[in-house]
Amino acid sequence: MPRLLDVYRDSVVPKMMERFGYTNRMQVPRLRKVVLNMGLGEAMRDKDLIEDAAGQLSMLSGQRPVITHARRSIAGFKLRQGMPIGAKVTLRGPRMYEFVERLVSVAIPRIRDFRGLARTLDGRGNYNMGLTEATVFPEVNADKVKHVQGLNVTLVSSARTDEEALAFFELMGIPFKRT
Repeated sequence: MPRLLDVYRDSVVPKMMERFGYTNRMQVPRLRKVVLNMGLGEAMRDKDLIEDAAGQLSMLSGQRPVITHARRSIAGFKLRQGMPIGAKVTLRGPRMYEFVERLVSVAIPRIRDFRGLARTLDGRGNYNMGLTEATVFPEVNADKVKHVQGLNVTLVSSARTDEEALAFFELMGIPFKRT
């Protein structure tokens, strides 16, 4: 059982129920899924970048990533329909909570000159953040990485408003900038 799931049940749920006046524990927002995505524009020139990125994502997530392909051709980018352009992983259940715990307690503190995450959500209670390199995670060996690649992390919650989601993510330990 992930530690963050215990934190959610024991401390987040009662505080959210008190703050927002929920009458039922099932009304409290929860994490639905976490999506990790690597867009690889340079993969058109070097096919090994896709395999390298997929290896990094599998080390981070503990499951095999899906290779994403271009939906249509764009001549200006020399992109053809069906070409591999990225990799993604969707985490749910215990793996999701373990990843968020590693993100908050290990990876984010390793970011140089970190001053907090932006407090902007997408209007539907979800939070998107980008990491300039995936090597902030200790699972990724920086010596074996051929190309330093960024990573997009999307935290999808069941919150109905951004205010609920912001309070939920703060209680879950996401380090936002102070207002």
